[in-house]
Amino acid sequence: MKIEYYHASKFGNGAMVAEEFKRLMAAKGFTVNVHHIRDARPKELMPADLYVFSSPGRIGKPIGSMRRFLKKVQLPPGTRYAILTTEGAPQPNKKTGKMPTEEELAKYERVRPIMNELLQTKGMKKVAEEKVLVTNLRGPLEEGWQKKVETFANLILELG
Repeated sequence: MKIEYYHASKFGNGAMVAEEFKRLMAAKGFTVNVHHIRDARPKELMPADLYVFSSPGRIGKPIGSMRRFLKKVQLPPGTRYAILTTEGAPQPNKKTGKMPTEEELAKYERVRPIMNELLQTKGMKKVAEEKVLVTNLRGPLEEGWQKKVETFANLILELG
């Protein structure tokens, strides 16, 4: 299986996740080519069996450059994709000290739903998605983030 991985990493967290995914898949004998979206043309993506898209979240959405990239992507309907994002870890409310509920998070954290919507309107088929949390805007990644990437890689391997 050939995988093309396109990420938009501003502070290096997404690049670390992409390299870990590449390393894990290479250990299983699969080729993963990693590209930053600034170095890729969305209308001329390399042929692959699976495309992985990764974006950091900003104010609950994928960053603007990734949204623009996905809007311009031209792949045939039925093309398989997966999403692996780096999103801000939930923080307690500054006034009450309470952590947000799952419902509150779903309402405001829309990185993966927005990316899915952009790709599914093109007829593409999602096979997997996962998020890795970033503890602050610039990092570091959450403790145990490698395990999340490994689980994501194993899910993709199971789906073949």
